[in-house]
Amino acid sequence: MMTIVWDGRQRAKHQKMSQKLGICKILQDRRLTIQDLRNALGLSYGICQRILSEELNMRRIAAKFVPRLLQNEQKQHRLEVCRELQQQLQEDPNFLSKVVTGDESWVYGYNPESKQQSSQWKSPSSPRPKKARQVKSNIKSMLICFFDIDGIVHKEFVPPGQAVNKEVYHNVLVFEGEHEEKTSREVAHERLGTPP
Repeated sequence: MMTIVWDGRQRAKHQKMSQKLGICKILQDRRLTIQDLRNALGLSYGICQRILSEELNMRRIAAKFVPRLLQNEQKQHRLEVCRELQQQLQEDPNFLSKVVTGDESWVYGYNPESKQQSSQWKSPSSPRPKKARQVKSNIKSMLICFFDIDGIVHKEFVPPGQAVNKEVYHNVLVFEGEHEEKTSREVAHERLGTPP
C-alpha cells in the first residue's frame, strides 16, 4: 500500500479542485447528503460541510408541502380565472365587496397553552418553572365559516361524523340564501327548534 504525502500547496490545490467538483455535484443533484459528497470527493465530513455552508452559503431544508402539484392545463385554467376576476374588478370597482368565501376548521374543546405562551421571566437564582404536558382536547367539532369584506357572514357547526364536501357547502349556502332576511341567530334557533 502506498501513502501519498501532501505538502501545504498540494493539499490546498487538491481541496480547491474538490470544492469545484463538490459545487458541480451539488448543482447536479441538490438532494445529495454531506456523506454522499464525502464519499465522492474523498474529503472529510467537516470540509464538505464547510464548503456547503460557508463557501456556497447553502443550507439543507425540506421541501414545502403543497396540496397538489398542478398540471399545465390546471395552471392555465387558474390564470384564465384570475384574468376574468381582474376584468370584473376593472368593470365594477365594488366587485370585491360582493365576494363571499368560506373555509372549515376544527374547533377543540380547549387548546393547551403553548410553551412560548406560558414562558415567564426568571432571575438566575429562581427555580425554573415547571408545567405539565398537555394535549389537545378530544372534544372537537368542525366549523364552517363564510366571510365577506366586512367579516363573518355565516358560521355553522357540522354534525359529528358528517363529511364536509361540496354537497354540505351547497346545502348551507342554499339554506342561508333562502333566509337572508332573517338574522343568523334566528336561523340557528329555527334549525335547532329552540325559541329565540
